[in-house]
Amino acid sequence: MRHHRDHRKLSRTAEHRRALLRSLVTALFEHERIETTVAKAKETRRLAERMITYAKRNNIHSRRLVARVVQDEDVAKKLFDTIAPWYTARQGGYTRILKTRRRLGDAGEMGILELVKTDEQKDADRKKRAERAAAREAAKEAKGKEKEQAEEKAAEAEEKKSKAKAAKAEKPEKAEKPAKAEKPVKAEKVEEPKKAEAPKKKDEAKKKEEPKKKGGGLLGRMRKKKEDSES
Repeated sequence: MRHHRDHRKLSRTAEHRRALLRSLVTALFEHERIETTVAKAKETRRLAERMITYAKRNNIHSRRLVARVVQDEDVAKKLFDTIAPWYTARQGGYTRILKTRRRLGDAGEMGILELVKTDEQKDADRKKRAERAAAREAAKEAKGKEKEQAEEKAAEAEEKKSKAKAAKAEKPEKAEKPAKAEKPVKAEKVEEPKKAEAPKKKDEAKKKEEPKKKGGGLLGRMRKKKEDSES
């Protein structure tokens, strides 16, 4: 028996699971179709259809209930003003799941969760998609033309530069002026080295020796007295 087991845990805690479902519901109302695993799509469908039922009531209490789940104000406004009026004559079954493929890696079963629309709405969506694709192609073509024009301008500029270089090469070069003769540099006079003067110390020594030779001093006097007495 599965008493009180009416939802999938999705291998997440309660807080994580609640945040995941809020983001998926917001993305569904914003883009009107999303791709996710089939298990997540089934849980998201339950919450999304409940939000559409609240939006169909369009009162203050329902807006507060929707604001708990749909976090984006612009998406909530789209839900009340655009999406809810689609299902005024429909009682439930606002979404559907289309199984698409097996995901590479873990082989998870993937599917597309989308809002159910009438044939007229589908045709209008196709026209919008075609207009968007045409606008993208036009933008690509405009960018391609701009690139081509820029390349052409660059090629023209390179051609002009090459022509200017060729014209400069063909012109005869101007005769170079003869270089001015350098003035001869005057030879500097070399001063002759002066004769080295005799040191003063030698002259003083000679002067001291001269009186000794002539017999100056006490010894000289004694010798002179001896010579005089002998004579």
